[in-house]
Amino acid sequence: MATDLLRDADIAMYRAKALGKGRYAVFDREMYAQTLHLSQIETDLCYALDRQEFLLYYQPIVSLASDRVTGFEALLRWQHPEKGLIYPGDFIAIAEETGLIVPIGEWVLREACQQLRTWQQKLPSASSIYISVNLSSRQIKQFDFVDKLAKILSDTGLNGQNLRLELTETMLMDRGEKTIELLGGIKAQKIQLIIDDFGTGYSCLSYLHRFPIDALKIDRSFVSSIDAQGNNCEIVKTIITLAHSLGIKAIAEGVETSYQLAQLRNLGCDEAQGYFFSQPVNCHLAEALLPNV
Repeated sequence: MATDLLRDADIAMYRAKALGKGRYAVFDREMYAQTLHLSQIETDLCYALDRQEFLLYYQPIVSLASDRVTGFEALLRWQHPEKGLIYPGDFIAIAEETGLIVPIGEWVLREACQQLRTWQQKLPSASSIYISVNLSSRQIKQFDFVDKLAKILSDTGLNGQNLRLELTETMLMDRGEKTIELLGGIKAQKIQLIIDDFGTGYSCLSYLHRFPIDALKIDRSFVSSIDAQGNNCEIVKTIITLAHSLGIKAIAEGVETSYQLAQLRNLGCDEAQGYFFSQPVNCHLAEALLPNV
């Protein structure tokens, strides 16, 4: 039918656009199936918050000086009633496109802050532990984002100094002076700020010293390239040196081997996370990683 042809042509057109400029795509049944799948994910995502299908997993972050857990990164998961556990890579892009990332991101912030506060009330040793949460570009563009942060901290009773927010280089550079103003509003609440995946985006060193950043997070791609002989450390070393020259911490992510850990220690890296220490775990298993004294 003509309507089917137009639909198929439309699907092929959007696939071609996704591939970049000056490209074309030929419609096939696989393309149609993928479109149906994404459409269903988008529909289900609209109701996931109301149905309480989201949950957080926590990956410990370890001090390389003391070998103690100093914090956790909160990582979003979607417990779909039919498809099972869905990881962010399969739905975050859709949430960004539809704007659903804003209410989802707010839920993540509130849930993570509440969980840490619960641990602190049970375990005095958790008073110095922090929770780290990733932000999206849509979130920080909300005119009332700083006010929402303040309300979440007030409602949960969590001290701002126990919260770390992670932003990418691209997000920081996107709005220039407005970003500096926004970060100032966040820092006024004693919240720590981290540049995530440092070295993979657009870095402007002339701006970097103006941002009130507390740490640079070394992307896992740089850490994974370190071999057993200690080769391929140059970029990691440069980022650690840069962080320390700015008076801030360097945090490595994606640590999976003992020799990667050894090299990071030799280079003076402050903190690290990765499967070498623990995979992301649910709140009960994460609590077991906290000291009881």
